[in-house]
Amino acid sequence: MPSTVAAIPAAPPPEAMRHYAAKLTFEADCWDVHHALSHGQQDFVLLDVRGRNAYTQAHVPGALSLPHADITAERMARSWPADTLFVVYCAGPHCNGADRAALKLATLGYAVKIMIGGMTGWADEGFAYAHGREAGEVERAA
Repeated sequence: MPSTVAAIPAAPPPEAMRHYAAKLTFEADCWDVHHALSHGQQDFVLLDVRGRNAYTQAHVPGALSLPHADITAERMARSWPADTLFVVYCAGPHCNGADRAALKLATLGYAVKIMIGGMTGWADEGFAYAHGREAGEVERAA
């Protein structure tokens, strides 16, 4: 009798390849984001989509604060060109704020990826946090 792992067969390699290639178009991990930020390769806008108080307490260095509820067509068009790639994160796997933000951004026509793990993943990697407001708060007025 096969294990519960093997009881359902793995996908054929070509199907697995399509699945994982597609998955990477939707996600970036904390290590890749950290590497890009620390090596001057930031070709994306990193958005912390949690509430502003949570951002002030701790956030990924270099992230801008834009709570998902504040993402509007007007604000985005005023602040970023249409070809901007966004990477969004929230508290962690228990939070769907990044999903909400990604859906809004995609609906507005922007390319977007979620930083999987969010703040929890960042902490798990042992990366440092920034604290306070920095220059990273997108203005509140829509």
